[in-house]
Amino acid sequence: MRNTPEFSGLLRLIDERAVAFRAAVSSASSLDVRVPPCPDWTLFDLARHLGGGHRFWAAVVGAGPAGAPPVERAAVSDAPRDRDALLAWSAESTRRLLGALREAGPDAGCWTWWGASASPRTSGAVARHQVQEISVHTYDAQLAVGDPRPLPDEAALDGVDEFLSTCCTTTSAWPHEPAVVDYHATEGLSWRLTLSADGARATRLPASGAAPAADAAARGAAGELVLALHGRVPVDSLELDGDRRLFDLLYAWEPED
Repeated sequence: MRNTPEFSGLLRLIDERAVAFRAAVSSASSLDVRVPPCPDWTLFDLARHLGGGHRFWAAVVGAGPAGAPPVERAAVSDAPRDRDALLAWSAESTRRLLGALREAGPDAGCWTWWGASASPRTSGAVARHQVQEISVHTYDAQLAVGDPRPLPDEAALDGVDEFLSTCCTTTSAWPHEPAVVDYHATEGLSWRLTLSADGARATRLPASGAAPAADAAARGAAGELVLALHGRVPVDSLELDGDRRLFDLLYAWEPED
């Protein structure tokens, strides 16, 4: 069962979520409203971060294959403080990203920070990760203005797999006892993260549920799982089984590669 949207669908989701993000910023009483999941940031900071990220990845994708970032992370000092100007700057940032991705296509190689993970170093993987980036930050902005909404189904259903593949898989040794952690989406999808001295490996579990029991498991709607993985909601808000401590160890782990 394929849950990752086609490349064109990824670009559409980036565009749609960016529009929703700007709508939240536009509705705020002030750009100085604090963002609860990022307490040191205001809405202005969040918009500047997201726009700078879009400009950075547009440059990375446009540069093609590289062993290191071809540019420094985009300077964001030019993000204007005026709300209308900031929204226009944000929209231009998204246009740059989408333009670079369309020109490159899904299979073009490029630098990525996830070199040792299970995700490829391609523009398609960048688009897939950017869907999650913009989806979670749109949730942040909506929460800041008191109107949090569920992640879109398309983004949520791919989000657990994308996070585990990109952010969790590694060849860095797990510094604790070997363990197996499962994530179950109520939509019928399940994933397993296997942790050992060889690193972390993510796999999709069969729908039959025939896999051996895990040391710990979390269950919830796909969107809830994504928000928990990104630290937007506490893991305790999910249905947990097994060794709860493993989720704290995972959250604190910083692999070397």
